[in-house]
Amino acid sequence: MAMAVSVLFFTACEKQLRINDEGNLVAKTVDQDISLPSISVNNAKFHAEAFGPIDSPMIVVLHGGPGADYRYLLRSKAFATQGYRVVFYDQRGAGLSQRFPKSIYTMQLAYNDLRAVISHYRTSPTQKVFLLGHSWGAMLAAAYMNTLPNFPSQTQIQGAVLCEPGGLIWKDVEDYIKRSRKFKYFSETFSDAVYADQFITGKQDQHAILDYKFNLLTSAESSVIGNEGRLPSWRSGAVTFDAYLEIGDREKPNWTRNLEHFTTKILFIYSANNKAYGLSHAQKVSSVFPNKQLFKTENAGHDMLSFDAGWNNTYPTMLAYFNSLR
Repeated sequence: MAMAVSVLFFTACEKQLRINDEGNLVAKTVDQDISLPSISVNNAKFHAEAFGPIDSPMIVVLHGGPGADYRYLLRSKAFATQGYRVVFYDQRGAGLSQRFPKSIYTMQLAYNDLRAVISHYRTSPTQKVFLLGHSWGAMLAAAYMNTLPNFPSQTQIQGAVLCEPGGLIWKDVEDYIKRSRKFKYFSETFSDAVYADQFITGKQDQHAILDYKFNLLTSAESSVIGNEGRLPSWRSGAVTFDAYLEIGDREKPNWTRNLEHFTTKILFIYSANNKAYGLSHAQKVSSVFPNKQLFKTENAGHDMLSFDAGWNNTYPTMLAYFNSLR
């Protein structure tokens, strides 16, 4: 793989192509390729699409990362065949959505983006809205719910499925990261990422280069989290990943202060094969919710929504949960 990187670099030089130009190193974003499905909300262009009847109860799918994309969660389209409106979007600066400078990112901006996506697809004030978040997406879902003012009536979010959020208090996030991010430093993918630094360096605004290198690093994920294989993706978002980790380190957020008022049952999912998570961490993170159902996905790790075993073992429980609230 490292040899392929150097061949790409030198071939590009011979043809007088620059690796940071659109489409030369990573997939184009929606502001660069108008053929991609997209929406424009909150002063940004998002890679997004929706499936199912437009006025049915809505499930908004929130991908992980920060900086991943929704490609690995597309099995959730299955809810559309059960009469739900299923909405996917790559978060700001992630996947195929538009890129921005690191300085603009705040948690409030992420909340505003999510609210704008919901408003874009919602056809009436009575249309129910559920959140389905995985990993960082589950953290974002809970953090967003923590900001809502109408918990007694719960008119804005009617339920949520949270799949292995790292934590809702920053200390819990840090503890989980320490347990889960045990890279294989002698693996081929890690070597590729380090090798690329010899030929490819990117400044903060050179998103294509940074995204390419970040994608190599994420390929070197630890086996501790129990993933069956590499998750399918379009493109990583290095700047947004860096931005949100800096926000966490700087602000030490606590996204739990209002969640005790959310009395509707939450479905909280953890996996059998993620050695860094387990029942004890699931109980700790979910303890803030007064009404929750803990579900353990057998034969899967952190990728429980992406491959056959995990999806087949998890989907029926998620569907039953949504049906109980519709």
